[in-house]
Amino acid sequence: MPPHLQAQMGSFTRKSTFFWAATGATVGLANFWQFPYLASRHGGGLFILLYLACLLLITLPLAITETSFGRYSRHGMVRAMDNFVLTAKRSRNWIWLGYLSVLAAFVVLSYTAVFGAIALAWVFYGASGDFTGNTAAHAASVLSRLVSDPQRYPVFMAWHGFFLLLVAGVSMRGVVRGLERAFRLLVPATLILLMGFVGFAVYFGEAGAAMARFLALHPQDVTMDSVKAALFHAFFTLGLGVGVWAIFGAYSSPHTRLKRSVLAVVLLDTLVAVLAGLALFAVVVDVDGNQANRGFGLLFVALPAALGQLPASQVVIALLFLMLVMVVWASALALMEPVIGWLRERTDLSRGKATLLVLVSCWLLGLLSLYSLNIWSGYRPAGATLFRWLELISGGIFMPAVGVMVSLFAGWCLTRRLLRKILGNTPGWLFDGWYWVMRWVLPLVVVYIGLQYTVFSLNQWCDGDSRTFWCDGNAQAEVGSAPQRLPEARLSSN
Repeated sequence: MPPHLQAQMGSFTRKSTFFWAATGATVGLANFWQFPYLASRHGGGLFILLYLACLLLITLPLAITETSFGRYSRHGMVRAMDNFVLTAKRSRNWIWLGYLSVLAAFVVLSYTAVFGAIALAWVFYGASGDFTGNTAAHAASVLSRLVSDPQRYPVFMAWHGFFLLLVAGVSMRGVVRGLERAFRLLVPATLILLMGFVGFAVYFGEAGAAMARFLALHPQDVTMDSVKAALFHAFFTLGLGVGVWAIFGAYSSPHTRLKRSVLAVVLLDTLVAVLAGLALFAVVVDVDGNQANRGFGLLFVALPAALGQLPASQVVIALLFLMLVMVVWASALALMEPVIGWLRERTDLSRGKATLLVLVSCWLLGLLSLYSLNIWSGYRPAGATLFRWLELISGGIFMPAVGVMVSLFAGWCLTRRLLRKILGNTPGWLFDGWYWVMRWVLPLVVVYIGLQYTVFSLNQWCDGDSRTFWCDGNAQAEVGSAPQRLPEARLSSN
């Protein structure tokens, strides 16, 4: 790698760091609150197999492409596209692909920090015994007071600001002393705590019932909706379309075997989701039978209430939510990096100043999400809160648009010879399969994902009324149709 690029962008010093960093980026709260419900609803072990097929055959090639773009150019997505359009003599409009990915990362980071704030608060509440011996109604009341009470939003803001300071504090230290050390610590620690939680849940919970519902094969539950749910989750869980894979590819050691590492990350992400589902079903027996035990409510209401009835609940709940804090912390570090990298490539800002600028901007944008849960909950342009709009713009437009543009650019604008250089040493049959998927499959699939996600989001806004022109009064969207549905104001019922 040219010395001036290493000085500007930074580089991981160990070849395994890419694996830990990419794992931290892909393992998110959806592994805990979304995947278990989807698997239980759509065939158990058969859904897991469907999901793996969607990962390996469809979305894995896109992750490898984004990573290879960063590795080959040694830059983030914006500068990488700048280099590629010059080399391939294509329209400079393709550079918008990079800008969209940075914008998507920034928007997703802004509301990810909100969940990090709630998880931080839950560590404190769990350690203080607030959930011990209490019911789910009590946990819902605690959540409502923190998130939805207009009189207590400054407390919520304090947790939100504290979480962002944790993220920025690591990022300011640089690629090696900050990111590399953090990912090599956070991700293994998360896995250790997860294994401990699984052991605790299996010993004290209903392990047999959990395995029967979550891992056993239930072909009668598999439908086309199951395939759709598996495909959606496979796209969103990998963090595609936000420039994270490209920036970590740029930081990767020259000795890192990227394709093997990306495959290992995908498999570990799936293993984490399976282990999390097994533990959650063992503790919260009625995950799929009770509407309140789904999604956001599963983690922050049903789970602490169920654990509160078991031995050593204060310690277990505190450690569990400490693990979830580390999960969101790693995700936020990954999301912040494409934005910081772009600022440093385009300006003369030092890393510290760039991080501070991103921190303040993200905090301000995050306040839109935070306030929409309490003091601005009544402000609903076109029938949705500002939080919902941010979610729709990022998940329904920006991320799918970047995915489509990456696949079109790689499949139709770059020569096969250049693509072979970008991908590195790849067997002929594997390259041909990847090339075919990028040209013909991914553009159509990702467009479909974006459209369906948007339709699902708009239907969710209706909530059985007709405040907006697209509502028919009977719109009933199934939770899980879009894998990364995020919680909103009515938290007491979720």
